[in-house]
Amino acid sequence: MEHHSLRSLSVSTSPIASPAARRRSLYVVFAKKRPRLEGFPQKSKDELSKILRTEAAVLGIERKAGSSKFNNLWPRAVLEALDDSIATNRWESALKIFQLLRKQHWYRPRGQTYARLLTMLGKCKQPEHASSVFTIILSEGFNPTLDVYTSLVGAFGHNGLFDEAISIIDGMKTISDCKPDAYTYTILIGCCGKFKRFDLIPSLLAEMTYLGIECTSVTYNTIIDGYGKAGLLEEMESSLSLMLESGSCLPDIFTLNSIISAYGDRRRIDEMEKWYIEFQHMGIDPDLTTFNILINSYGKAGIYEKMIKVIVFMKKRYFSPTTVTFNTIIECYGKAGEIDKMEYYFRLMKIQGIKPNSITYCSLVSGYTKADLLKKIPFIIRETENNDVVLDTPFFNSVINGYGQAGEIQIMKEMFLLMKEKKCKPDYITFATMIKAYNDLGMDVDDQELEDKLLELKSKNKDSAESCYKRQGAAVKDLEEGWDGLGRLGNGRMWWLKVLGVTP
Repeated sequence: MEHHSLRSLSVSTSPIASPAARRRSLYVVFAKKRPRLEGFPQKSKDELSKILRTEAAVLGIERKAGSSKFNNLWPRAVLEALDDSIATNRWESALKIFQLLRKQHWYRPRGQTYARLLTMLGKCKQPEHASSVFTIILSEGFNPTLDVYTSLVGAFGHNGLFDEAISIIDGMKTISDCKPDAYTYTILIGCCGKFKRFDLIPSLLAEMTYLGIECTSVTYNTIIDGYGKAGLLEEMESSLSLMLESGSCLPDIFTLNSIISAYGDRRRIDEMEKWYIEFQHMGIDPDLTTFNILINSYGKAGIYEKMIKVIVFMKKRYFSPTTVTFNTIIECYGKAGEIDKMEYYFRLMKIQGIKPNSITYCSLVSGYTKADLLKKIPFIIRETENNDVVLDTPFFNSVINGYGQAGEIQIMKEMFLLMKEKKCKPDYITFATMIKAYNDLGMDVDDQELEDKLLELKSKNKDSAESCYKRQGAAVKDLEEGWDGLGRLGNGRMWWLKVLGVTP
């Protein structure tokens, strides 16, 4: 590895100069034009100005989204703003910009944009908005592509709305150029695994066979991964056997990682190691994810000697540890109460130039809580602020839990206020943890907001599916009011009304 030396910059100032004058002289030196660095492309002033204008235009798009008078904006700014909102899963912003996009004179419907928007809404638990967007697509007279339909299947499937997802697939069968393919079914099968609806998988596979759709390696890997995460290890191995018997789909690195992760999570280390060797005999070499799984599995099982051996082996094979690697090691030692080793790997992580993230600090807080070292938590919070780490709800839940277990109610409440100050939204775990802390000390909950929020979140979790059905009514209303006639859908699209519960 090349080592580059940095020359120190010395500044000569008069010994009789005032401190302010010396500071000014320093500023002048550093403000001088720096030498051109070889190997780095230098942008002209015009290029930099263009980049800055583009960024400013993109940032201004969202502010204009609520107005109806902006209908001839710069196309690149609007499209980049929409792409940025989708990429960062800011669904509310994306919907506003999408509405603004539709008002532009130059707007033309594009299937790729719709597909990405629907996928993002599904990931953000917004199936009702995905439904609304799809009705808008139809109302514009746009014929959705296969990707759009598949994204809609995923949007419903990822939220457990399997009846709607299956109805969409049934509708796709009636459209000659949008019949479901292996990817469509794989998306839905993956959702079945996520929600443990394994009863639906055999019928979906049978339907694929009936339609002449062959399973791909991705399909088999999705099934294997779903069974593995649910602990259905016999079914997982049966699916692997089917994959091998197919002749056209061979196991790959994803298959290996799913299987050893399934056994490792359940601390069945002997079987995990057996399959690791079996896959090597098949010619499938491990990757960085494989090593991270092995480290996590040995750590959970308390076999720290083998965990260290994996780390040493990675180094010999020139696999550089990542944030995930260090987070796994830190979490394992923290849960075991090995604080010295936890802190050693945290320091090593920073020495190697790997920036800790919210998960890292969450594991540190949990480790200190377990070891009754709450005095170190303020230093962790201060370090996150100094390093500009974006904190999330799980981090604050760990901090609140630590102080709650120690009976430090006042500090716990201060952390709750800091959580809201950092714009981290409290969840069910937050409120349940705080109420438990009060109850453990025999104290009355002095903040009615806690009990109200806890009841509200319980109600939301219970009625989420029902509320989704109700909110779909708004999409139906927009559909009915926005179209001159249902005939605009065409015979091949009438099934969508049945999905929404509308009888033409």
